[in-house]
Parts: sequence; C-alpha cells; structure tokens
Amino acid sequence: MHRILIVEDEEIIRSALRKLLQHNGYEVAVADSVERATGDEDLPSFDLIISDLRLPGEAGTSLINHAPGVPVLIMTSYASLRSAVDSMKKGAVEYIAKPFDHDEMLEAVESILATASERVPPVETGANADHEAEGDPSQIMYGQCDAMQRVFTLIRKVAPTETTVLIQGESGTGKELAARALHMLSPRAARPLISVNCAAIPESLIESELFGHEKGSFTGAVSGRTGLIEAADGGSLFLDEIGELPPEAQARLLRVLQEGEIRKVGATQSRQVNVRMIAATHRNLKAMTRTGEFREDLYYRLNVMQIRIPPLRERTGDVLGLARRFLERQAERMGKPGLSLSPEAMRALEKHRWPGNVRELENAIERATILADGDVITPSQLDLEMEGGDDYSIPSSLVEGNNEQTPPPSRETDTSSDLSLEDYFQHFVLENQDRMSETELAQKLGISRKSLWERRQRLGIPRKKG
Repeated sequence: MHRILIVEDEEIIRSALRKLLQHNGYEVAVADSVERATGDEDLPSFDLIISDLRLPGEAGTSLINHAPGVPVLIMTSYASLRSAVDSMKKGAVEYIAKPFDHDEMLEAVESILATASERVPPVETGANADHEAEGDPSQIMYGQCDAMQRVFTLIRKVAPTETTVLIQGESGTGKELAARALHMLSPRAARPLISVNCAAIPESLIESELFGHEKGSFTGAVSGRTGLIEAADGGSLFLDEIGELPPEAQARLLRVLQEGEIRKVGATQSRQVNVRMIAATHRNLKAMTRTGEFREDLYYRLNVMQIRIPPLRERTGDVLGLARRFLERQAERMGKPGLSLSPEAMRALEKHRWPGNVRELENAIERATILADGDVITPSQLDLEMEGGDDYSIPSSLVEGNNEQTPPPSRETDTSSDLSLEDYFQHFVLENQDRMSETELAQKLGISRKSLWERRQRLGIPRKKG
C-alpha cells in the first residue's frame, strides 16, 4: 500500500483530502506545517508528499529538499497558481489548484505514483549516457504488439536528440506517456518536463500562462509572472492538444522554435531559453493549415519527427496485458489481492472496440474492481455496454431497486423520447454554453472540467470562443 503525507494548515482541507485518499486505498499521515512534518515523520518512508504552497513557517516547497527522492505535489490557490511554476523549477513533480476536483486529485496522485515506480533513473555522462540512450520506453509505456514496438523504436532513436517531436493519436491513447518517455530517455531527464494542456487553459490566459507577463501588463497583473516555457528552460515542454492554440499564441510559439527566445506579455526585452519542444494532438494539423486554423510555418516547425500512437483497437494482443497491469494496481489500492478476470471477461475485453482507448480500459477495470464481490471479475462487472468515458452515467447494478434489465440506448432510438447519454451531453452543452461557464457546465453534468473537455473533443463540440 502506498504511503502519502499531507502537509496542510487548513484543517478542513487536510481532513477532506485524508478521507479521499484513505477511501481510495492509500495509507495517509498528516501534518500542519513543514516543521511538524520533518519533526514527527520519517519523510523518506513516504511514496508521495502532498503539500500546500503557503504554510506557517517554511513554504511547502522546502519539503523537496527535506525529502530528496520523494515526489512532492504542491497545492496552491488559483490566485497564486503562477507561483507554482517556481515550485516546478525547484523540483516539485506537479501542482494542482485549490479548490481541486476529487477526480483530478486522484488522477494526479495515481499518475505520480505510477511514474515514480516506473521511472528510468536519470543518468549523467560517459558510460551512463550510453546506457540512457539504450533505455527501453517499455519501462514507461506498455506495448507488446508490433505497432507499439515500432513506436518504441522511434522513441529510442529520437529521444537522445534535440529534435522537435509531434505525437499524434486519439484521446486516451497515451500521448503524454510517450512525451514522458522521450524526456526520460533524453540527456534532459534530470531537468523539468512541463506539461501543458492547451485546450484546458482559457484563451484569454494562454499567452500569459505560456510566456509569462510583466506587472501591470493587463488588468489584474499585480505582479510579474514566470511563464511555463521559461519554467521548462533546460528541460522539455510538452504541449498537449496544440491544435487548440489561438493564432496569437501560435505566432509567439513559432518565435520560440525559430529563435529560441521568449518575450513576456507587456515586456520590451526578450530572453533566450533552451527548451526541447514536444507537441501532441488528436486533430489533423495538416488539414487545419488548409483552412487557416493552424499556421503552416508552425506546423512544419513542429512536424520534424512524427510519432503516431495507435488506438487500442489496432493493438492486437495488448488489451489483456494492459488489463492485467491495471487490475494488479487497482486490486492493491482497494485491498482486494488475488482478484482475477474470468475467461468470459477476458473474451469481452478482447471483443470490445475501445472508442476511449487505454483510458477507457483503465476505467472499466477500476469499475469492475469496485463492483467485484468475490475473487473473479465477470463481464457484467466490466459493464462495457455502458462504457464510453461517460462518468456521469451510473451502472444499473448500483441503482437501488432497479431489477429490470434495460438495454443501453441505441443510436437508432427516437432521440425526442429517449436520448442516449452522448446525445444528451451534446444537446445540453450546445443549449447552455452561451450562458454557462465551463465550470458550471461540468457541475450541472456531474463531471470534472477535464472530462467535459475530453467529451467535447470526442464528440467534436468546439468550446465557445470569447
């Protein structure tokens, strides 16, 4: 069982986070200050430290030095979100804004712990550098099929270089893992990997987030801020869903690629940065250049080396291997050792088309682990008929008093009287996005903002501009 230390001075947040993590199978200790944490706890024994940025006495970032080798996740209020960039530069593995979404926190924790257990040790020079170049991406990603082996071969070849890489693939295929492998197998592995989801940042803030801004450069800019590109100096910058960048940010990014320099919003002077650029998208950027949605010169700057991550339906033979890995992880988290898949469940997994790719498979295994009564998972517990990434749906087996076997909604069903979940989502978003913010839409649908964005991408519903 993974051990996590929470360092938070607000009792309500500390208690809520402790309960959330304990409920999901983690062993949790708490402290209200860095002084208490370093005095009462054996820091190296923890697998992860989650700390508020602003604490009485020492700042939360000081735990990075107090516990070398233990990953530190920094929590920060939105007003001080940009100061978390400095935390990343000091060695924090991730930051998360308060108030945080529970799913977002759990996803961040699981990702950090999985990365820590699979991390390729950073290496230095000489013989160690040769060893790093020969590193195996399978330590970060899983794939036994020919398609994934070709991906691994490309990663091995391009990782040691400074070449810009464009990763293409459907949502949920693992593009961020490929970016992580490229970084961890490169000479920059000891420096930061800064990941940015371009679609998740409001268009009005994207330039300030990426490039930083000077004090007084716009309303609300009460102090100067460091941008994420500058935070990645010496390391790698991963721009996920780069096709969502607005035109002004595209022009600025082109200058970074061409000249290796950035200029903060409102600044008159530029400064040099040394950043290895990795971009990803599920969209056809080449087609977007023809419609003017994406700059052609930027496309060719990014598309020096292209890596395509195959969808799960094309990864013959990988489904069961991935399922077993996810099952082992979830069974450990939930205290259900010895849990296994029945032959019928394995056949159901192999037959499914997996429109949500690896993420959908992981969700299905997590759901089945929760619903499993004995030591064997059955097809009904996988609930694949309802699986499509819609976490606002409730498996019929959990609805109290529901004894009827109701078939899943069909695309051929008359939508005026029986909308499918996807039809309902699309109808609700299109009807309400003019008067609701993304946060309000997500709350009404009972999902996280990240889930809202992912469903927009899958269903082709653009976010309202302006």
